[in-house]
Amino acid sequence: AVLMTLPGTVRADRHMPTLPMAEKPDDGMYAQEWLYKSSLDLRRDLAATEKEGKRLVIFWEQVECPNCTSMYEINLRIPRLVEKIKKNFNVIKLDILGERQVTGLDGAVLAEKDLASTNKIYYTPTLQFLPDSLELAAGGKDGVSEVFRPEGYFKPYHFYFLFHYVQSKGYESEPSFQRWLAVIGKDMQARNITYDLW
Repeated sequence: AVLMTLPGTVRADRHMPTLPMAEKPDDGMYAQEWLYKSSLDLRRDLAATEKEGKRLVIFWEQVECPNCTSMYEINLRIPRLVEKIKKNFNVIKLDILGERQVTGLDGAVLAEKDLASTNKIYYTPTLQFLPDSLELAAGGKDGVSEVFRPEGYFKPYHFYFLFHYVQSKGYESEPSFQRWLAVIGKDMQARNITYDLW
């Protein structure tokens, strides 16, 4: 595969139709209709998500976050990428500086900002992919157990495979996402498949 970044303005619709841009409600953070309506009790959310046969992921964001804006303006307007997420994941959005009370997987109730601090969430966006069951989450420290945590902005190609990595439980055989993705890249190269990171 040929890895390259094309010059010029990056557009989510360069190769395909795009979804409408997300709205910004009064809280100043982007919203998507398909985001999971969280109970703000991660135990309940995880149990409900498990019943649906999906995985639970937390999007940690904040107001005036340029990388969060890029995620919404580019990645989350690509239909194929959004459909993959909606089909296989429930996404909860939490504010790294927020005041809402959240019950962690250990039953402790903390403000969003305190849960973020306790779990060493320092950057936005940060994605926390949780285990696929409460049983597997047992023993996770500080109220949140995770199987994978990517931080910062990822181009659409990498962003898509972040979700595939968790969906396919690639982390069980290869703890390094970069090494796991390199194998996919080599497979594409062997098949003469070219791709654009955007």
